[in-house]
Amino acid sequence: MKTKETRRSFRFICAVLLLTPLLSGCWDRLEIDDRAVVLGVSIDEVGSEEAAKREENEVTHVRGSLPPPKEGMVRVGVQIALPGQIPLGPGEAGGAGGGSPNRTVWVIHVVGHSINDAFMNLQQQVSSRLFFGHLRIIVISEAVAKKDMSNINDYFRRNPEIRRMAWMMVSKGRAFELMNAAPKLERIPTLYLLSTLDNAIKMGKFPKDYIGQYWSNSSKKGQEGFLPYVEIKEQDNVEIQGLAYFRGEKLVGITKPLEISGFLGLRGINPAGYRAVVLLDSEDMSTAVMTNVTHRHSKIDLSVKDGKPHFRIKVELEANLAEKMSSSISLDDPATIAKIERKQEEGSVQFYNNIIEKTQSKGSDIFGFGEMVRAKKPGYWHQYIGTKEKWQEMYKETTFDIDVAVRIRRIGMKAT
Repeated sequence: MKTKETRRSFRFICAVLLLTPLLSGCWDRLEIDDRAVVLGVSIDEVGSEEAAKREENEVTHVRGSLPPPKEGMVRVGVQIALPGQIPLGPGEAGGAGGGSPNRTVWVIHVVGHSINDAFMNLQQQVSSRLFFGHLRIIVISEAVAKKDMSNINDYFRRNPEIRRMAWMMVSKGRAFELMNAAPKLERIPTLYLLSTLDNAIKMGKFPKDYIGQYWSNSSKKGQEGFLPYVEIKEQDNVEIQGLAYFRGEKLVGITKPLEISGFLGLRGINPAGYRAVVLLDSEDMSTAVMTNVTHRHSKIDLSVKDGKPHFRIKVELEANLAEKMSSSISLDDPATIAKIERKQEEGSVQFYNNIIEKTQSKGSDIFGFGEMVRAKKPGYWHQYIGTKEKWQEMYKETTFDIDVAVRIRRIGMKAT
């Protein structure tokens, strides 16, 4: 009898012990109003370092005993969400967006000797704890990106609150201007930037390149990272002006807007969303039509030619005829359609070659050709390349043959 009671008591004690940890689920809770939710971050040069040093307080260092680095200061701006001010329902009268961003976010900036140092200076000025779990946009000025991105990448990669689905971008001019933008389509500037890039992916105007993908590509031995290159326009709208491509941790080049489609075409990324002007007669500007590529497919074959990697790339494009710019062009003639296809094929071959040559001149393989060598020719890679630095140099000497096939599927409808 006592043995049964002992067993029951033992089981009861075990059950209590197992349930006890569940009672402590909210011990470390932090109310949302007690957090300073950072939505966007901008990083710029400080201009005059002497003036910046006078602006900075000694939060993480003390001159004389724990001195700071002598140079390399940055200016960091942030958008902090104002609790209770961000709308959750339909927009107010007069539209869903527009107005001053000061209604929904608090925009401030500080200086520091590093990214971490700047955020420590910022935390000294903000009563709530900085929280990066909802950070969606990081904007780097072109001047900072050209110098060195290692400190920026290191800080954000180590921070466990940073989402890998956030965006990092390079801005033309000061990055802080994008923190102060007041776009008409969105109350929160950061969310406007986010939707601009997300919708560009859906419309086939930009590759999927979240911050996690950028870090992944930058870490590979046979590939370099790239970021969207943006500029704020007069009405506070944002234009995607190209790909900002890197060599290691430094920005080395920027493509033109249409050259984004070249990257997408060589990689065979769909959907296709760009349009191109095709001249049927290079000496007669009136013989122009505009085509809209709707689908892409690419096949890449690798071989070793004269001791160097050689790639043969076959790109197939399906397109619609979007516009003819002269009444003298007859689309009823199949020969005209065939000529449009042939002219676009010839132009596309040169177009793709120019993009590859542009990245080759900088030793920046954003396409991942080196990763293909590692995967398909591992013996060759280990014997002749082996490191990221050697591939950066060999990429300049790599040869390519590009073939393009264009098919016009639709020419549109015309009422008679």
